[in-house]
This record gives sequence, C-alpha cells and structure tokens, in this order.
Amino acid sequence: MDEPVITGRTTTRPLDDVVGEALTARVTVDERGTVTGWNAGAERLLGYAAEEIVGRPAAELLAEPVPAEDLPPFAQLPRWHGELPVRHRDGRRLEIKVLAHHRTPEPGGATGVGGGGRAGAGTRAWLLVSALSGQQPEPLDDTLVTWSFAQSPCCAVALYDTRLRLRRANADMERSVALTEQDMLGLRVNEIVDGPAGDRAEQSMARVLETGEPQYNENFLRAAGEKREHAWSVFMSTLRDATGEVRGVCLTAHDMTEQYWARKRLQLIAEAGRRIGTTLDVMRTAQELADVTVPELADFVSVDLLTSLDDLHEPLPEAGTLTGPLVLRRAAHQSATPGAPEAVVALGDVDEYPEGSAPVETLRSGRAAVYGMTHPAITALVARDPARASRVREFGVHSVMVVPLSARGTTLGVAVLVRHRQPRIFQQDDLVLAEELAARAAVCIDNARRYTRERGTAVMLQRSLLPQRLPEQAAVEVASRYLPAGAHAGVGGDWFDVIPLSGARVALVVGDIVGHGIHASATMGRLRTAVRTLADIDLPPDELLTHLDDIVARLSTEREGDRPAADRSPGTGAGGEVGTTCLYAVYDPISQRCTLARAGHPLPAVVSPDGIADLVDLPAGPPLGLGGLPFESAEIDLPEGSLLALYTNGLIESPDRDIDDGILRLRRLLSGPEPTLNALCDRILTDLLPPRPPDDVALLVARTRALDASQVATWDVPSDPSAVAQTRKDALAQLEAWGLEDAAFVTELVVSELVTNAIRHAEPPIQLRLIHLTHDSSLICEVFDGGNTAPHLRRARSYDEGGRGLLLVAQLTQRWGTRQTAKGKTIWAEQHLEPASTRDLVHE
Repeated sequence: MDEPVITGRTTTRPLDDVVGEALTARVTVDERGTVTGWNAGAERLLGYAAEEIVGRPAAELLAEPVPAEDLPPFAQLPRWHGELPVRHRDGRRLEIKVLAHHRTPEPGGATGVGGGGRAGAGTRAWLLVSALSGQQPEPLDDTLVTWSFAQSPCCAVALYDTRLRLRRANADMERSVALTEQDMLGLRVNEIVDGPAGDRAEQSMARVLETGEPQYNENFLRAAGEKREHAWSVFMSTLRDATGEVRGVCLTAHDMTEQYWARKRLQLIAEAGRRIGTTLDVMRTAQELADVTVPELADFVSVDLLTSLDDLHEPLPEAGTLTGPLVLRRAAHQSATPGAPEAVVALGDVDEYPEGSAPVETLRSGRAAVYGMTHPAITALVARDPARASRVREFGVHSVMVVPLSARGTTLGVAVLVRHRQPRIFQQDDLVLAEELAARAAVCIDNARRYTRERGTAVMLQRSLLPQRLPEQAAVEVASRYLPAGAHAGVGGDWFDVIPLSGARVALVVGDIVGHGIHASATMGRLRTAVRTLADIDLPPDELLTHLDDIVARLSTEREGDRPAADRSPGTGAGGEVGTTCLYAVYDPISQRCTLARAGHPLPAVVSPDGIADLVDLPAGPPLGLGGLPFESAEIDLPEGSLLALYTNGLIESPDRDIDDGILRLRRLLSGPEPTLNALCDRILTDLLPPRPPDDVALLVARTRALDASQVATWDVPSDPSAVAQTRKDALAQLEAWGLEDAAFVTELVVSELVTNAIRHAEPPIQLRLIHLTHDSSLICEVFDGGNTAPHLRRARSYDEGGRGLLLVAQLTQRWGTRQTAKGKTIWAEQHLEPASTRDLVHE
C-alpha cells in the first residue's frame, strides 16, 4: 500500500485511507451484550458480513462458553484487554487479542462502527478492537531509527559514552549550540558549553553514571549570534544494553525559553501585586512601579504625572483627550545603574514634552507603544533637548516603551521604559506586561490621590472644628497639640477644648470619637459644640457627661436609622458614636481645686510643683452612648504651678509597646525640665510617637495659676432689705482700693440689683463676691444665695413698678448668668474695664 504524503497539518488522502481502517477489526457491543457495530476488518477476521451479525448476541461468536465466575466486572472497568477464543464463520477456532473500551457515546451520536451500526444514541457500549492476524507492521529498520534520532523535532538530543564524551548529536542539539556533530565529537559537555551551565550538566551526568538515577536541571545558554539567553530543561538518563550494563548517558534538552519568560512575567505581575500600592502616597506608589520594573523588564524607568494632580480638587482629563505640549512632574525613576545617571529630570521637577513626542502621543491615544530610536516620536523628544540626546548616545539606548497611566477613565501620567544594557529590543509580550503593571499602578495611584483628597478634606474639617487659638483666661497657662493618624488609619475624631467659665474658672476637655474619616470629624464637631453648650450652663462634670451620654446615644440611633437594614450593627443597633470617650475637668483658681469626671477615657496625669508626676485616681465611667450608667466626679487640690496633662489613647498606646510602658514614659517626660509648655508638648510627641502614628493624638497641657487674695473680696449679706445700702458702700470702697472708680456706677447698680433680688426672692445665706481679673481688665460680681430658682429676663410693662433690674444688668455688662451649686445658686455678671493705661490717657 502506498504511503500517504504529509503536507503540513493535513493529508492529500482521506484519513481512513491513510490509517487503513480495515486493518483493525472493530466491533461495538451494548450493555445487553448485543452486537451493534461491525466493520470491514471484523468481517475479514471472522468471515461474517455486518448484516449477518449485527443484532445478535456477541456470545455466539465465542468458541466456547466462559463461566460467569471467570468474567471480570466489566461494568466497573473503563477498559479491558486480553485473549478471547472465537469461532470463524467456517468453523475454525481463533485465539485473538482484544482491547475493549467502555464508553458513553456523545448525545445524538451513534455507537455503531462501520456498516450495520444500529444502536440507539446515548447508550453505554463496549468498543472492541483487534489487529488482523498477519497485518501487524514490520519492525523499523536501522535507517528509520537513524533518521528519527537525527531529525527529531521535539528536543535536542546528545549521546555520551561512559567517559562522558559526545558520540552523537541530533540536528536540534547542533542548532542549540551552533556546532555540528563533527565539531563536538569526542568533547565533554563543559568543553562544548563553556561556563556554569556546562559544569552543572557534566556533574549531573556523572551522578547518572554513579547512581543510575535520572537527573534534571535548568540551564541558560546563549548561542553564537543570539541576542538573549535561552532557558533549557535538561534531562539525563543512562543508556543500557540488553544485559543491563550502562553503556552511556543520553542528554535531552527542551527549549523552555518562552515558557520560562511567561513564568517570569507571571512572577513579576504577582510581585507587583505585593509591592505596588503598599501605601496611600502618590509619589511612593509611583516609585514602587519603577522599582518593580527594573531590572526585570527595563534598564531605566521614569514615571511622570500630570501637574494637575498637584491640585487634589482639580478634575483630571479623560483618557485620550490630552494634546501637547504637556508639562509633567517627575514622580519616580529607577535604573539598573546605581544613581540613575540616565535621568535628565530630577525627582519632583517638571519638564515640558512637545507636540509629537512619544509621551504626548501615548497620552493622546491612550495606548502603549514601542519605539525605535529613529521613530519621529523619539526624535521629536531628543532633538529639542541636548542633555537627553547626550544620555541616549552615552548609554546606547536602543529601545523605548511608553505606557499611559490611566484609571477609572482618567489620565494620570505616563511611564517610559528604556533598554540599553539588555540587548533585546522590547517585544509585544513586554508591552502587554508593561500595560498590566501600569494599570495596577495607575489604580493604586488614583486610590492614593483620592485618599489624599478625602484625607485633606477631613483634616481641614477637623482642624476647622478644633480651637483655632486657645482663649485667654486667668486660671491656667495652656498648650495643645493635635496630630492626625498616619496615612492608612485616616483622620480620626480626637478633640480638645479650653472653655472659660464664670467666676474665673476654666473647663478643660479632651475626647476621642470611635472610627476615622469625615464622619468621625463631623461627629467630633457636634460633640464639641454640645460640650461647650453644656459647659455654658455650668453643669458639674458628672452631670455634663450624663447629658453628653444621652446626646451620643441619640446621634447613634439617628445614624443607624438612616442606614439600610443590611448595614446596621447587630444587637443593640449602636452606631459608630458609641464608645466615644471624654474627660472633663473644671479648675477654680480661687480655691485651687479641680473637679474631674471621665467617660471611658485614659486617666489624666498631674505633676506637682516639686516635679513629681502621677496619674489622677478617677472613677472609671463607661464610654459615652451606652446609656443608663452613672458617672462620678472627683475633686483634687492643684496648688499654683501644678501641671495637668489630658490626652487621648493614641499618645500612650502603640502596637510595639505596652500601654503601661507608654504611661511610664509620659510621666517621665512630664516631670522633666522644659522652658515652655509648647516645648514640653513637642518633646512628648517626638519621644512617644512614630513619624506616622497609627491613631490620632490630642494633647492638652495646663499649668495652674492662683488668684491673689487681694484680687477677691467677699461679704456675707444679711437677709434684710436695709443691708443693701451697706453692701453698696462696701463694694464701692473695694473698687476705690483697686483703683476702679470708673466702674463704680455700673458696679453699684449691678450689686444693688443682684443683692436685692436675692433678699426678696431667695433664701439665706447670701454672699457677695467681687473678683478683679488684671490679665484682661475685667470685674466679676457674684451673688450667692440658698435658693434653687433661677432668674430670667422678662419684658416689663409700662405700668409695672419692677422687673427691669436684670434687663439693666444684661445691658450694662458683657456677660451674665447663673450656676447651680450643691447648696443653692450663684448669679454673676462680668464687665470689661478699660486698661489702666487707657484710663490715664483719657483723664489727661
């Protein structure tokens, strides 16, 4: 029979003619044992035509019955092979070798083979095949074997004797080392392939001879005329004769270069996923892209971003809409040469790219491209810049790839990759890889940009809600610091405040909102406003925290009600406000006592005038928002010159140290000598916090003052209307002693009105106190009584004899109010006086 002519992947003759379909007997049998298919080969083997046997039991073909116990479990087997005794149509007994496959036909297909097939589609069947007797192919002669070895297209093959000298090499081996078999004959492998690759291969071949076990390794080899190394998978095994004696070593090598580089590209993409976007910093992310691509993909990389990214609130252009010339800022670059000498633009500087240059063309089209050095897009860039042209010549740049950085439909910048050390120019695979890396980096850069914008907004909001400057007051000298958390944590809700109160007292507040972001900042602003409002009505610290607890619970409920049901917190329905902590302290410079209460907040620290630092022992109140739990106050003496430090937990808590260690270090810093409170705050933050703290930090430090006894005058007033006149005289005499005669008229009226109201409408004891604050030239008049009813302004009718006193007080003074005490109430009024220097000028 003529051999078919093979041309490429097709033949010039039908497949059945090529394989000689009738040379194999093919029979199909269904699950019931009925013959369903019979081909011409089966007819030649047993003499039956298809129409004679299809539909009959296959068992009738057997020369003798086979006992059931001798049959294998056909239903459980995917395949069976063995010998069967069958009967020819002429009665002869034949022993034939059978290979049977158990299979399920394709839906809609037929199970029959050859002529006469009639089995239904979809039924399981057995396909039995047997080569016709006398039709097996003849053994291959030595010539065909020689051809097979020499022309094998699968791999490079070389045969070595037991002295590891080359005896044979096929054509692929000759091509791989660029040597003929005659050139290599009798040489060792490390003489054919110089360097580590040859040494490793020979050592492996020696182990094959010694142990008889196959060896495998991977080597890299660059043949003469090649621009890059090829990766080879090398397998070595023994060659044995009929007696089992080792007669040599067979070395086979498969060129795995494409697979190797594909694997390297996947590894680089995986590495990029780990290394790009580790921070939410735009410049750092750009540098990470440059670091990943050098030297694996390029010899030099630059990343330039649009200058519009400098303004976080400026909208970015859509991808593919830019035109030249363009001004770009160098965000990052990296080089395989130390110091990145290829760079023309310094980090952070801007450079203008002309119309038609590669970066502009890439940003206009939105597609990456590979350029040769003679391309107009490259010459347009190099021609106008002598420094860039010099770098190109000096380093021998031969291939450039430009990739746009785009994310979410906006353009961010461009990455330029250059090769001058790697001899191979950029290929299409390199372009696809660079686009993947750039796409990942662009998303991370855009995330960082968006985060920076949101963080900036939150920081601006938070700083606008914090005190812009601390108020002047006589009770304490204060200094404060607020430090937002590092990039990953986001802006939190820590806050502090200094609130002047009546009677020269001052309230100090520090709080910490749970969570981070704009919501935390907004919640902080609401709570700070609430605290100032509650402080304005002079609530004691424990009562103020109780009211604040109700406000936090209400805010949390309102926020939770606005969320979709699926997003609500389980259980209590509490929102992010629950868990807020707060510390509220009120210091009186006249009594030199301080009343404090806390809601889940860290204990404050106090330093005595002699420099001993310790924590204030306060009852541990619950965090705000839990509701129904009490808060307790504690009162301590704070002599003049004492130091009180209020702070949030971010100052003392850290992942790398214990909280007790943080408190100990804080106490040590507070007791150290510092010239000013501001210097003390700076030293505390520097020593206790990393450059990017994991949480917000608020710190408020206050050094107490005391009012001199000469600045305060107090009188007990009898509960008799006739005592009002004497009280006025006493007050006027004190004003004269203080040199405040100009305030006599207003003060006499205020004293008269407040004392008269106390005598008429309240209960004894009644007491008058005048406080002269020299730091801001103000005078405070306070009247204490034993009643609980608070006065209020009202509009008197024209015929009323009274009711105008408090209205006059409110009009003549800058501030007035009332505060409840444990034994009654105090009504106060404050008037600002002209400084002494101003009064003197007026009198002159």
